[in-house]
Order: sequence, then C-alpha cells, then structure tokens
Amino acid sequence: MSDLHAALTAIAPQLGGTTIENLRRLSGGASQETWAFSLNTGRPLILRRKPPGTAGVTGTATPLATEAALIRAAALQGAPVPEVLAICDPGSEVGEAYVMAAIEGETLGKRIARDENFAAIRPKLAFQCGEALAKIHAIPLDDSLPPLNRSGALDELDKYETVYRNLGARRPILEAAFRYLRDRAPPLDRPVMLHGDFRNGNIMFQPEAGLAAVLDWELVHIGDPAEDMGWVCTASWRFGGAKPVGGFGDYADLLAGYEAAGGTPIPLERVLYWQMLGSLKWGVMCEGMYASFANGTDPSVERAMIGRRTSECEIDLMALLERAA
Repeated sequence: MSDLHAALTAIAPQLGGTTIENLRRLSGGASQETWAFSLNTGRPLILRRKPPGTAGVTGTATPLATEAALIRAAALQGAPVPEVLAICDPGSEVGEAYVMAAIEGETLGKRIARDENFAAIRPKLAFQCGEALAKIHAIPLDDSLPPLNRSGALDELDKYETVYRNLGARRPILEAAFRYLRDRAPPLDRPVMLHGDFRNGNIMFQPEAGLAAVLDWELVHIGDPAEDMGWVCTASWRFGGAKPVGGFGDYADLLAGYEAAGGTPIPLERVLYWQMLGSLKWGVMCEGMYASFANGTDPSVERAMIGRRTSECEIDLMALLERAA
C-alpha cells in the first residue's frame, strides 16, 4: 500500500490537491481493484486499477483507458456517470488505472429493491434507468472512441453455447432456450454503444434523488439497444423485488424513460427476447462456476453457491418460454 500511496501522492496535483489521505481498498471487483482515498482538500476519490502482476495477461475485460474514455463520452451525452479525473498508463507508478470522483449512494441490489429507505423514490427508478440508457446509447460510434467489440444476438448465442458445450453440460431447459432464441434471433440492424452490464447492483441510487451513477463499464461493447434493457430486467438481478425491472420497476416505465430521453422506441417483445437471453447467459455462467468448484480450479464456497443458481435461471426460462408460447 505504501508504494500506491506514494504513486497517488505524485499525481495529486493533477487531481486538484497536494497530498492524499485515507487510502483503503474497497470490497468488490472480481477483475479489477477499487480503492478509495481523499485529497488533502477533502475531496473523496475512487481509483479503479488493474491488479499488479497481471500486465500482459489477456482476457475479456475492457482496457481501463477504454472504460475511462467511454465514461467521459457518456458524460458528454448527459448520462449519470462519475467524473473521470485522470487516466494512468500501464507503465506508470500507479499502474493501469483511472481516478474518478466519488459519489454517495447505494449499490446493493437487495436494499434498492426492498428497503424502506427507497420506498418513496422506487416508482421513479425504472423511468430513470430508461433515461440513462438512452443517453448511453446516444454516444456517437465514430473514430474518436477506442475500438470495441460488436455483438448481436447470434454472436452472443454462439459465444455462450460454445462455453456450455465445452462444459459438457446437458440441461434440457437450457437446450430448449438455445433453440428457441436461435430461431428468433433479431438482426443487429441498429447498433449502439452498450454498457454491457446494466443491472441492479451496477447502478448507484440515492433515496431522495434516485439514479446517481452508472458504474462498472468493463463489458462495454456495440450491440442491440434492447440488450441493456433485457439485462436489467433479467430475474436474477431483481434481488427478491416483485417488479421486472431490477426488482423495482415496470417495463412500461423503462421504455417510457428511454423514449423521453430521445431513444428510438423499442418493442417490449424485443426486450423480453433479450431478457430470456440474459437468463440463459447467467445460467451458463453459473454452470461454469459450479464446474470450476467441482474440478478444483476454484474450490471457494462462493463458486459452489453461485453454481447452484443455474436452477433459478431454468425456472425463469421456463416461465418466459411459457409466456412466449
């Protein structure tokens, strides 16, 4: 920690201070580190950093400089995002990272969907989510942005079916969902910038104002605008809430907020398609986590517990398949 403290102190002037205080690592963040600290002026900041020792390691996570660039691009469209203050190169003393302003709020999905503190603002949250998505999707797809992956419904199905087959899994509900979704895959006819992981848990809310910031941009890519909408509606991200949008809102409010903020209208049927695909994707991911526990690659209790949630996704898929019949 002393090396990181010294490295951040060295860049404190470009952040608006001279020294830093109260450096501490926050929980959460499976692929990246998150640190909180303050400038000597009292301004609270957040550091998002690639873990030391992983330089040159390839993976699916978006480079942090790309994340930061997309957050800044979203801010230009009026999306609720943290202010990015500095971007650090991989060869810097800080390492591959960026520094952003800290924002007060709640990210725990269960509290947002169910706690009394959010009862008054909860009916407005789905509309605000729609507004935020419209602004993110309005980011221009031009040469000013770093190169990004482009993925439509068939691409996502190919990707996750490959993972599923390689696991050697044989689950009839997942098999049926793959067939159903492949037969009805919509074309990628209006690609937009996607957050890629827009869900309850990655969005910060405040009890009085509602949506405060969209966080965790590591899965940003170009694709179908209904993908982001379907993901926030996926049942696994409702945390016991009764409403389809994040456990706190209704489809109609999500779609209305999107249109009110300038988004091109999206049919509910297309959102439901991507919601089903979201449940299928999460089911495959859960199956993969169980496999890593079972084969000893990651014997943590967390992997085993998440692995059990494949059955929850199968229940969700059965309900969606019945609704579509």
